[in-house]
Formats: sequence, structure tokens, C-alpha cells
Amino acid sequence: MTTNTFRLGALAAVGTLTLTACFSSGAASGDTENRARVAMLQPPRSGLSQFSDDAFKLSRWSTAETLITLDDLGDAEPGLATGWNRVDDRTWSFDLRPDVRFHNGTPLDASAVVTALTAATTSAPKPRILDGVELTVSATDDDTVAVSTKDIDPLVPQRLSSPQLSILAPEAYSGGGSDPVGTGTGPFVLTAVDGTSGATLDRNDDYWGEPAKLSGIDVDFVPDGTARAAALRNGTADVVEAIPVSQADNIDRSLVHEVPMPRTNTLYLNTASGVFRDPAMRAVAREAVDEDRLVDQVYEGRADIANGLLGPALPWAADRPARTETPAGDATGKTITLATFTDRAELPEVAVLLQQELEAKGFVVNQVVREYQFIETDALSGAFDAFILSRATVLDSGDPVAYMYSDFACDGSFNISQFCDPQVDAALDDASATEPGNERRAAILAAEKLILERDAAIPMLHERVVQGESEAITGVARDPRERILITNQTSFE
Repeated sequence: MTTNTFRLGALAAVGTLTLTACFSSGAASGDTENRARVAMLQPPRSGLSQFSDDAFKLSRWSTAETLITLDDLGDAEPGLATGWNRVDDRTWSFDLRPDVRFHNGTPLDASAVVTALTAATTSAPKPRILDGVELTVSATDDDTVAVSTKDIDPLVPQRLSSPQLSILAPEAYSGGGSDPVGTGTGPFVLTAVDGTSGATLDRNDDYWGEPAKLSGIDVDFVPDGTARAAALRNGTADVVEAIPVSQADNIDRSLVHEVPMPRTNTLYLNTASGVFRDPAMRAVAREAVDEDRLVDQVYEGRADIANGLLGPALPWAADRPARTETPAGDATGKTITLATFTDRAELPEVAVLLQQELEAKGFVVNQVVREYQFIETDALSGAFDAFILSRATVLDSGDPVAYMYSDFACDGSFNISQFCDPQVDAALDDASATEPGNERRAAILAAEKLILERDAAIPMLHERVVQGESEAITGVARDPRERILITNQTSFE
């Protein structure tokens, strides 16, 4: 990067709204005119470890790939595995794609897959997609791996589609974590990462599939939503993640695309300690939430009111069973801490309205608002009474059981509510063991009913993410699951 080139992330940090500088570059190819400039919502949380949510960045940049991909309905399709079959109730066999090489030149073979998936199962914490799953991997021969689970799991292929289970070269795991720089298999090679500021990717000319049309990608992490919107308006970004709804009307309508998301804006309540340990106080919080007001005043109508944890992106969830609600108590004078993060610009606004609504019910509300990377640890440790989170519900396997287990099982790795209920655990186990289809969907809704009846979390609305694309670029993915963004088909017209 030259001395007169500075990052949008730095601009956002000092609150500058005039974005006239060029995006970061550093392309090995030198073909800067054929490189996509991408403004991402959140910086890496875990050094781009594939075992964290950073894996979705690697997937959206098309640098790391999985054995399985998902179609629009969530059904399994070939990725680095060309075929698979169920050997028995607990064992699956996967045939590997031939003639694939990692970005460091080493071949994809069964040994490499065993190394990658075993590293995932032994990481701490392990990937969310493996919550409640004991999985082992072995090489059948050079081109075939066997994946076994302790319990019967009908969703093994879908689990292996999670970006957190991407297959990197064995070299990536030599340090005990996972290093994606130069170790993926995708159409773009991750060549450099500049901390939490940005990343550089170049075209992989040895890609096993159709080579990318772009020569590379230059990424900047821009948590400030106003700065991201300004980058699209000023032409300093070609693709922009998550434009705040408050900024969308200030941008040429041809550049703005609404993507319906399986993402729920949820109020998580601490059920283990503090005021919301009392179910009657949680019921007061539930009654305080005015979903219509949030949709109209904060999201300007670009969202759907939530009737449950699962939204209109999963139309079968609309036929949910009736539930019994806990009576509300008296919250007068009860002090609570309400927290959220700034990375999604709407959430602090949601917090302001929620504070008003909770105070109208008698609560005394203190707010804590930080960037996500500085608040996640406290949220997961139960430091707050209530936490507002924009939560994807089918990110990992195309099936909501993994999300529900992660957030609401006693052993869930993302249990912000500190929630533990044996009946809910049993319902989640039942849903997890049920074969895909109508019976599984009914079991999922039965588990959702129990969670909602206990007010561990209050779903408020389902978001529609606003994605920005310049007029010059085409072939950008608009993915409800937020797994893909820049692909080998993305190009400039």
C-alpha cells in the first residue's frame, strides 16, 4: 500500500465521511482495474480462524471451500467431494474430487481432509456446527474418507457444508490453529491480511474449476455503516456489505439490493442470574417489546415482524403450534443492563427504543454499546441482563437445529441467555435425530415452542440485508445464508 493510500477502516475510525481516497491495493498481478473493492461489515474476530465466524469471510471471498455445498433449498450438493453415501446409521463415505491442489501446491487427498476435519473437532472452542456432535474422520483410501458420529446424525452432509469445516492444506494447522493465507482451494488465493483493516486476494490460475474472471479482491473492514454507504456513493467500493437502512434512501436505487435473510433480531435475556432469572420478569420484557415500532422507526419497513425464532426465509415455520405464555410480574424499580454492538448500525437505535419500552414497564435501564469484537466475550459470559443480537438461524447447515442448539442447549457454545432446560435439550436432541423432511420440521417447531414459552430469547424482527453493488460490477452473489459474495463469475461489465 502506498503512502498516499489509506483504508476506509481508518476513515471510519476517525469519523470521516468524505471517502475520496482509493481502496487498499497490493495486487501481485498489478491489474488493479480488474480487482473488486469490497467493504465488509465486521473485521475478523479470531484472526480469520476458520473455526470461528471468520470462516464466512473466507467463504464469501471464495478462497476456502468445503466438501459439500448447499442448493437454494438447503439440500446437499458436491463441493470438494463429488459423491457420498451412508454406510450405516453412524458412518458416511465421501469421494474426493480428483486433481485439486491447495494454494500452496500440495494435493487434496484423504490425508489432508482427515487433518482438516480432525483439527476442527479438537479445536477449543470447536466450530458451532459441531455443538453436540462427536465426529471422527478416517481415510478409507487416498481418495475417500469415512466420517463417523457417536450418535445417529442424518445431517452429516449438510454439516460438512459449513464454512467452519472448510478444507485447508495441512500446513494451515501446523501452529495449532488454522491459517488460511495461501492454504485454501478456491478460485481466489488469500495472499495478505492486514490485521483488522483489510485483506488481499489474487486469482488462482490453477483452480480446479473455471478460473475467476476477476484478477483479485481488495477487502476493507469498515464497521461504520455510514462510511460503507458513502463508499458506494462515492465509487470507492464496488461491493458493500450491510448498508444501514437509514442510509439506503440516500443511494441510487439501482445500486441497492435487498436480500431476504434467515436472520432474526433477538433480545436475549440472562436466565441464570440477575433480574431475568425470574420468568415473570422475562415475561414483562416480552410484553414491553413493540415490534411494529421497531420495524417502522428503525428499519423503515425493510424488515418483517417476528412471530418466532425462524422467519419468512423458512416458510414452513409459519405453521407453528400455539404456545402458552408466562404471566408478567411487576418490574417497578428493577435495574437491568441492556447491551448491544455498533457494527450493525440499526442495533443501537433498537436499544434506544427498547430502553424506552422497558422503562415504561418500570425497569431502570443502563445501556452498554461497543464494537462487537469488544463485547462478545462479556455477552457470552453472562455479564449483561439483556443483549440485542442480529442472529443468523441457518448459517451453518441450512437447518436451524444447529443454531438452536448453539444458543439454547445447556452445552451450547453461543448461549448468551445462559439458558439450560432439560426439556428443551430433549426436544433439540429429538429434532437433531429426525430425518430431513416434514417430521424434522415439526420437531424443530416443537423445540422452538418450548424455548419461546420460557422467554429465554424474544425474537423481534427478521432482517432484510441491504447489499450495495456498483453499476460496473456483475455476478455478485446475493446469498441469504451469507456464505458467498464474490465468486469466479463476478466480473466488471
